[in-house]
Amino acid sequence: MHIVQVNTADKAGGAESVAWQLFHAYRRRGYESSLLVGLKRSQDPDVVEVHHDHLRTVWSQRCAVAAKRVGSALGPLRGVRHLQTAVRLLVGQPQRWWARQQGREDFDFPATWRIAASLKAKPDLLHCHNLHGGWLRDGGYFDLAALPSLSRMFPVVVTLHDAWLLSGHCAHSFECERWKTGCGECPDLTIYPAAKRDATAYNWERKRGIFARSRLFVATPSRWLMNKVDASMLKPACLEQRVIPNGVDLTVFTAADRREARSRLDLPQDARILLFAANGGKQNLWKDYRTMRAALARVAALMNDRPVLFIALGDVGEEETIGRARIRFIPHQETPSSVAAYYQAADVYVHAARADTFPNTVIEAAACGAPVVATAVGGIPEQVIDRRTGFLVPPGDAEGMAQQIVRLLEREGIRRLMADEAQQMARERFDLNQQVSAYLDWYDSILMSAPAARALHHAN
Repeated sequence: MHIVQVNTADKAGGAESVAWQLFHAYRRRGYESSLLVGLKRSQDPDVVEVHHDHLRTVWSQRCAVAAKRVGSALGPLRGVRHLQTAVRLLVGQPQRWWARQQGREDFDFPATWRIAASLKAKPDLLHCHNLHGGWLRDGGYFDLAALPSLSRMFPVVVTLHDAWLLSGHCAHSFECERWKTGCGECPDLTIYPAAKRDATAYNWERKRGIFARSRLFVATPSRWLMNKVDASMLKPACLEQRVIPNGVDLTVFTAADRREARSRLDLPQDARILLFAANGGKQNLWKDYRTMRAALARVAALMNDRPVLFIALGDVGEEETIGRARIRFIPHQETPSSVAAYYQAADVYVHAARADTFPNTVIEAAACGAPVVATAVGGIPEQVIDRRTGFLVPPGDAEGMAQQIVRLLEREGIRRLMADEAQQMARERFDLNQQVSAYLDWYDSILMSAPAARALHHAN
């Protein structure tokens, strides 16, 4: 079986790490495994970056070359990226540029239709992850309109890591529920992927039309997100749905001696250490750094016997002091073992969020024996058993978060019991091997029924 996954990049945040782990796990189990991406950062020969410029007009190709030369000539000067975009889009593809200015989602990525030609061998099955990519140079990489055609060529599994496929522009809608009925009159166009004008009703209707012609196998890591799928315009496209939780490598994310971990990381042995891990946590729209900082200030006021160190992993900045508490920013760590060491050194993992589908960091912390204090939003309540493996608090509740952190820091017995429960839960529910087996079993089932699925597609 040749399994081809599709994702924004091979190495980046949560969704990328999920696809990357599956990609390697399939290969270890003897399957032919490929990964198609909008941006390639690794040197793996089975990771293929999808290029689109060669399929565009000669004029747009020349403008793309000119944009690259502008970047090479001017380097990191301020405004160079905007100048490159102007040359590549405004000059080279004015219609596409104008559509973006109107707030229409950009699906103009022609190589999507030739996915099979990008690979050494034809896929038996296509497994798509994030199909948006607003942070990429080109603002994306995948033409959603190709889904009906692709799903006729071979079975297509789509794993949602956020709710972008369900809406007219945003990856998470927060309190807004207009995605259920057609969007339009969007309350916040700045939510990622941001839109310049409100074309959300157009985008929503366009997606609905695409899904109406598609036949997809849809997975989510959380029941919370699957419930949203059931209430969305994606539902008619679903041939079959499964909730398959993300997993972590329990040979890496496992408990270790706390003193030894702190010694390796040059962290103080006498401090109470709180950990939060997220790429760009201070500015991350989905996280709630303000609430975590307010909770830390309250913890510092309540605990005068020992210093408190709050580590923000995946961020940069000068160290800050709040009373007897310090905030230390640690840049993104490339290797999983380096990340695991911080969980192993922490007393408590703290995770405040405004929206979150199924954050890997919460289950990584649990696997390493760090009790979790987290916001009860999205899929997080499916990862934390309240008062058994950690504590859940309402969104924005800094006082409640602080009280539960202090409770864990002051009561060693409770903390150890929760740590043991968290590890047991990780072994039972969030082992990477379980996730891999769940997908492989599903693939086998899909391929066995593929002829019947295609017949149903054509009948409709």
